[in-house]
Amino acid sequence: MRGGKREGAGRKKGSRNKRTAEMQARIRASGMDPLTFMISVMRNINAPLELRFEAAKQAAPFVHPKLSAIEHSGPDSGPVEVKHYTDIEAVRIIGRLLTKVDKQTSHNVNSRT
Repeated sequence: MRGGKREGAGRKKGSRNKRTAEMQARIRASGMDPLTFMISVMRNINAPLELRFEAAKQAAPFVHPKLSAIEHSGPDSGPVEVKHYTDIEAVRIIGRLLTKVDKQTSHNVNSRT
């Protein structure tokens, strides 16, 4: 039987080839991986600013992943409801909220003593 797929033949899925395994072993032995190197360049105050900036830009996604977009919706996945208030209505609402917060704060302070 020649060619074609044979059960158990070939390199196991996910296994590293010799070159990749050797490179990873050298990186581990050096004590510095690519991210650590980029961060060290970024922190080197004697390096040109452009080089430091490029190192920071390349390292950023590994340190601070990008945030996912979040879709906002109203009740029952409907549209978001927007209410418009006059200035007077807004002042009254804010006043009620501040009064409520003030009462809660003074209650918490009195309950501690």
